[in-house]
This record gives sequence, C-alpha cells and structure tokens, in this order.
Amino acid sequence: MIAGMADTPDRLPEFPRDFLWGVSTSAHQIEGAVDGRGPSVWDLFTAEPGNVRDGSTAVVACDHVARYREDVALLADLGVDAYRFSVSWTRVLSPGGLDFYDRLVDELCARGVRPVPTLFHWDLPAGLDWLERDTAFRFAEYAALVVARLGDRVTKWITLNEPAEHTLLGHALGTHAPGKKLLFDALPVAHHQLLAHGLAARALRAAGVRDIGIANSHGPTWPASADPADTEAAEFYDVILNRLFSDPLLLGAYPAGLGELMPGDVAADLEVISRDTLDWYGINYYQPTKVGAPGGPDDGATEFSGISLPPGLPFSVREIDGRPVTDFGWPVVPEALTELLVGFRDRYGDRLPPVVITENGCAYEGIDDQERIAYLDGHLRALHGAMTAGVDVRGYFVWSLMDNFEWAEGYTKRFGLVHVDYGTQVRTPKSSYHWLRDALRAQRA
Repeated sequence: MIAGMADTPDRLPEFPRDFLWGVSTSAHQIEGAVDGRGPSVWDLFTAEPGNVRDGSTAVVACDHVARYREDVALLADLGVDAYRFSVSWTRVLSPGGLDFYDRLVDELCARGVRPVPTLFHWDLPAGLDWLERDTAFRFAEYAALVVARLGDRVTKWITLNEPAEHTLLGHALGTHAPGKKLLFDALPVAHHQLLAHGLAARALRAAGVRDIGIANSHGPTWPASADPADTEAAEFYDVILNRLFSDPLLLGAYPAGLGELMPGDVAADLEVISRDTLDWYGINYYQPTKVGAPGGPDDGATEFSGISLPPGLPFSVREIDGRPVTDFGWPVVPEALTELLVGFRDRYGDRLPPVVITENGCAYEGIDDQERIAYLDGHLRALHGAMTAGVDVRGYFVWSLMDNFEWAEGYTKRFGLVHVDYGTQVRTPKSSYHWLRDALRAQRA
C-alpha cells in the first residue's frame, strides 16, 4: 500500500438503488481493426515519429472488434449496470461499419448491460477540422446516422468527450492529435465542438431521445497562495479549463471576455448549445490543479496532465505536495471530488441537471493493484459525501474497463480493471476488478 492510502477498505456507504454503475472505454483506444474504418486524425498523428512516447499506434490496440464478446462477458461478470463506449466516426462512415456497433449493442443487451455510447472521443475523421464551422454540422449528420441504427435499443447518449482536452492538447499545445500549436488561437475549436453538441442533441431529440449528456473534464483549481497574482492566475486557469465549457452549456453564455473571441453569430450559437441539449451533465474527474502566477518556482517545468507547457502563459502549474501520486504523476485527492461537485451545485444552482461521473480512475502497474482499490474506494466515499451534501448524482463510471492505448503515452500507462497482455491479447481481471465486483454485489444485497 502506498503512503497516504488506507488498507483494503470496508464496505462502501450505501448508494441509491437506482444509482447507475458502469465502466468506460473509447473506440480508438481499444478497437483495433483499422481496415474496417477510414483514417482519423489520431492515425495520422501516431504515424509521425516522436508523437507517442513508446512509438506505438492503435492499429491493434485491444483487438476489441474481434474480441467484443469476451469483453462483454467481463462486463457481465463484473456486474455493472452500464457500459460507456465510444463510436468511431470513421468506422460508421465505412461500408458495414455500423454493423459492428449493432452486434456490440445486441451483445450488451443480451447480457443485461446498458449501452451508453459516446459519439465523439477525439478520433475525428481525417480531412475534417474543428477550426471549420462546417464540422459541427457534419457531426450532427453522423449523430443522426448512428441514432437511426441503434436508437431502438440505446436510450442514453453522450455527445462529446472532454472537448477541453481535445482543444488544449490537440489544438493549442500540439501534444495530441491533430498536433496543432495554436495556443489561444485554438478557441474556435472549443466553440465548434460545443456547437456540434447542440446540433447533435437536436438530431437525437428528433429521433425521440430523452436522455442526453456530455462528458466534460473538470477539477478544482487551487491558488498557490493568497497573493492576488496567484489568485488571478488560478481564476484564469479555471475559466479556460472548466468554465469555458460548462458556462455555455449550463448558463447559455461564455465567461466574461471570451464570447467576443468566438467565431460566427455567437448569441445564436449559444441558443443551439444550451437550449434543451442536456438531461444530465457528465463529469470526468481525475485531480485538482494548483496554479500560481507565471515566474513561480516551477515555472520552467509547467505541466498539464503530464504535458510540458510552453513558457509565456499567464499562469504556472505547481506541484501539490504531501499526496500520493499515480503512475501518471497525478496527485490522489479524493476530497477534491466532493469540493468540485458541491462547487458546481453552488455555482449553477437549478441550471445544473443531474450529474453522472462519466470517468474516474488511475494509472498503476500490476495485477494485484491495491493502489487502484484504495483510489476507487476513496473517490466513491467522496462522491457519496457530495450526494449527502445535496448534489444530485445519478451514476459513476470507472475509467477504464481494460488497459488500452493511452493516447500520447502509448501503452506505457495502465488504467484498466482488466490487465491486457498486448502481445497475446489475454485479458486478466485485476484485484480491483474483483473488489468492484464484490462492492457492487454488496450494494445490491
């Protein structure tokens, strides 16, 4: 057991009987079978030497397209209510591409696991560009294709995953696909993704869907000190990483000063983005961030999610001392999840719909992963604390079902409840898998 974490925990507090328990994955990270789809921006990005830490690609990944029945059996044995997966836009546009998702959804339904598809998890088809407004309309057309095929069995939908990371890492910093380094000129990417959400929600509504969410990443921003320069820098960071994406959706307005930087008829777009587009709000939570003014002690090595940030930004990210860290170097702070959720409730009031934690998890090596057990236990207790404080949370999804291609980290980081031997594709449930299975059985006893 690592320092600062408890021994194997006692039974979790009791969650509501209708609470939705699930696990998450994404298409590019697990599917493989690239001959059954067209190229995405991630295929182009990983083909360039130096873009992925171990030089790997997702050509095979977890071979999920061929092994989905085995993976659904793992889900059924785990005892989760729901499986959050993503649909590959490029696969859908390829001949027979939707057939795979038909089979997957049928298998999930047959095993009593609710399918919860995410329509976009970063794998934009090559040739499209979020800098272009038209991409939002192409996304809505794609959403209409998918719901027309799967909507008879799928009722709960997610439009986008983490538009903040896709904007910042993929378009501002260039460390993710498509590798653009536009810094603040990447803001149109944020706007067009939000517009895509609104347009896709309209397409889903037209098909009769009444259970729509989005999966946004959020975490508390902590000022490095009470010094006004540090608090101002932290407020700026919080706006860019959090409120840039939650305010338009929940309030119908950008934070002050940002709306005029967005392209097009922003007022009209905000109506599309915010009006009747959400039945619940998805939050991906991993860590808080300590932020200070530029020129601080760590300014020469500023990082965001393990990515080195360029100099000259109006903030610097500081280390959070005294906390255990994951293999990604992320601090483990379960109580920050309570803080985040209560803060959302206080900020947005009755504009905040019910919340679902659409991702929460950690990177650790090993099959006897006691650190992951302690992590999940701590965060579930923190989540329960937020619910006790009055936050309406309806579900929780672990990231991830299985080890997978971890974007620019390649296969060097393992988030799974199930270990994957990438050479043989053998799946081995970890100790955390068995712990979660037992915890879910106890919840239903």
